[in-house]
Amino acid sequence: MNPMPLTLLGRQSPLAPAAEQLRILAQTRLSRPFDLRLAESGLRPLQATSLSVFQINVGKLCNQRCRHCHVDAGPDRKESMSRETAALCIEALAKTNIPTVDITGGAPELNPNFRWLVEQARALGRHVMDRCNLSVLLLPSQSDLADFLAQHDVEVIASLPYYRASQTDAQRGEGVFEKSMEALKRLNRLGYGREGSELALNLVYNPVGAFLPPKQDAIEAQFRRELSTRHGITFNHLYTITNMPISRFLEFLVESGNYDDYMERLANAFNPTAASGVMCRSMISIGWDGTLYDCDFNQMLDLPVGHGLPQHVRDFDVALLASREIVTRNHCYGCTAGAGSSCSGAVMA
Repeated sequence: MNPMPLTLLGRQSPLAPAAEQLRILAQTRLSRPFDLRLAESGLRPLQATSLSVFQINVGKLCNQRCRHCHVDAGPDRKESMSRETAALCIEALAKTNIPTVDITGGAPELNPNFRWLVEQARALGRHVMDRCNLSVLLLPSQSDLADFLAQHDVEVIASLPYYRASQTDAQRGEGVFEKSMEALKRLNRLGYGREGSELALNLVYNPVGAFLPPKQDAIEAQFRRELSTRHGITFNHLYTITNMPISRFLEFLVESGNYDDYMERLANAFNPTAASGVMCRSMISIGWDGTLYDCDFNQMLDLPVGHGLPQHVRDFDVALLASREIVTRNHCYGCTAGAGSSCSGAVMA
């Protein structure tokens, strides 16, 4: 199949805007668009079943600039959640019994309100997860960050593309692997990922290329063996996440001529069982400006919750949002291929 006659080069902005990305996704040469596949599986309209995860994306500022990043985060990004919006998030959370707060970015720890959000969520008795790129723990300005996370029993979900330097640095930048190893050792010394400790350390694996992740239990066993043998590092679990055809990874697919093949690969691997368990059915995602989304991926495509529902956290209505109809597009094939993909890894064993 010939690659689509598309280009994201020659742009003035960092990447093609969300509207252009949606146009590319809509024109994908697939035998059946995602919504048709949902209908054939008896899942359309896709609806939420509960709200168990309150995800807060605090912005796009990051100390790294990874090739696969669907957020298009980096050191030059200015989008950042204000204290006013952070307070609205806590106000909305307090009116619910949602048990888990998932804080992401960018590097969420670089937002000046990150620690306040952690403290407030923990004061409400909620479990807090921090999606950490590891190298942020070594920044001079964050020298006490690991201790702060441990003191507040924050679960660390750490992205690590591979257990060897070449693959990790190819995706994340020269020297990132060694920094990641140092950060993991620092977390281990605090008790994270250690047997008998309640401090959870989970890793996230994304493929370094245009293919689906391997079976989660198999790659977890490899990471566990290699990190323990080579570096003395332990962790609790490893989550596999499919690279989504959004932002930088979409750009890579188009410019390398892999876009059509990758989308076809995702579509051919569509799994109705995985589709029935996608993360958007039990979570809500809040953008740095307070806009409400079904998931972090829709957030990056400027697809807020729809169908007449409140679209800002100031108007948060847990009853309406817990049973909402979810906005879907062709990129959703990324979460329903094979064993499925979610913020907590594969949907199916």
